[in-house]
Amino acid sequence: MSLPRIAITAGEPAGIGPELLGMLAQEPWEAELVAIGNTSLLAERAAAIGQPLQLRDVDPASSPRRHQPGQLPCLDIPLGAPSQAGQLDPANAPHVLHMLEAAIDGCLAGDFAAMVTAPVQKSIINEAGVPFSGHTEFLAERTRTQQVVMLLVADSLRVALATTHLPLSEVPGAISERSLARTLHILHRDLVGKFGIAEPRISVLGLNPHAGEGGHLGREEIEVITPVLESLRREGLLLRGPLPADTAFKPDLLTQTDAYLAMFHDQGLPVLKYAGFGNAVNVTLGLPIIRTSVDHGTALELAGTGQASIGSLRAAVDLAISLAGKSPGRPREET
Repeated sequence: MSLPRIAITAGEPAGIGPELLGMLAQEPWEAELVAIGNTSLLAERAAAIGQPLQLRDVDPASSPRRHQPGQLPCLDIPLGAPSQAGQLDPANAPHVLHMLEAAIDGCLAGDFAAMVTAPVQKSIINEAGVPFSGHTEFLAERTRTQQVVMLLVADSLRVALATTHLPLSEVPGAISERSLARTLHILHRDLVGKFGIAEPRISVLGLNPHAGEGGHLGREEIEVITPVLESLRREGLLLRGPLPADTAFKPDLLTQTDAYLAMFHDQGLPVLKYAGFGNAVNVTLGLPIIRTSVDHGTALELAGTGQASIGSLRAAVDLAISLAGKSPGRPREET
């Protein structure tokens, strides 16, 4: 099997992303890793933390070459202004977005088998006058994908979200039969097509304590969640639930589950981050490309110190390589 070419965006230039790429480049990989960022900045940050790094131009038309530790092909994206570690500058917001555009467009064109994203600082992009709510929404818009699903992965534990960054008061209204069915279809489809699980077993959490306790603690399970699960089971999906969230992650259920679907952000992710904090990976499902990301932020206070942990970026690259080997390449879902 040919080696995949994996694009890695360097993220916010004032954050830890550039130096993490320098650390990552020191390790052996069964893929060609391509940094997307500013060549001078990557070399400067690697040198500052004592990581020797030889950068070279990348030729997307050539065949991928196995990564050589200490070397890194780079697609150079000019900075808007000189960047200092730990010091945000709105002038570099376009630089951050251009990195993402280059990675996305390269994946869509088939130049890259997958993309991995280092963290960005949403606030500084918005401060620059560019509406930006996050990687996920930007990816969906750029690829013209109507609905995407956030999946967090820590080793064999996978937790997807029916809703993401919403106040708790808005969560019940955001869970409709249509949106829940679409989310489960996307989760099922990508567990098959991207993770290579032939018959994925999905455990679905209820919204309310004790999964509503027969309607005494809320009726969303009765009126929305259960009807969707019953309908999709008739289509052949292997679904368990709705399950009480407080007992859904018991060891016996973990061994019978390929992925969980939590109804809201802080229902499923505390369990996952407890199990794999610092080594978890964010995967965007529903896209026509493979995208993984770190599970942490820009860590401005650590930028330039060499003390940032590479664990999550290492896991994100490792998973991207794995998914690139399993995914047959599918046309984008009709929306």
